[in-house]
Amino acid sequence: MRKITALVSGLLFSFGLIISDMVNPARVIAFLDIFGEWDPTLAFVMVGAIAAASIAWIIARPRKAAYFGGQIPPMPSQPVDAKLVSGSALFGIGWGLVGICPGPAIVALSFGKWEIAVFIIAMMAGMALYNFGLIKLPKINSKTIKA
Repeated sequence: MRKITALVSGLLFSFGLIISDMVNPARVIAFLDIFGEWDPTLAFVMVGAIAAASIAWIIARPRKAAYFGGQIPPMPSQPVDAKLVSGSALFGIGWGLVGICPGPAIVALSFGKWEIAVFIIAMMAGMALYNFGLIKLPKINSKTIKA
């Protein structure tokens, strides 16, 4: 049942990305263009996602186990550190440059655009190079950043 739930959740997420047009890199880039023809659509998608996730956490908080078995993961407790901030910044820079991130890219792959296929191949190559130790990231001072 857990695998079926995961499949249905993934399909629902995919349809949400398609309906909201978040698989369109131009839509994302227009959101980031605050001094040009700004498109607030992505902000509404983010607010909706945060609201849905918040409700899910409120419902799940008192539970000891998930509906279909297994432990409910605890809320993250790690501090915001330099490694998290630099990784988030790197992700944001890449997202801003090409207008697509991994989730929407996988969904957009079904549209058959060669640009998305190149993105997916490059993303997978980068992950493989890192996992095999062929790419070394610089050490980051992991002192906690005070908000």
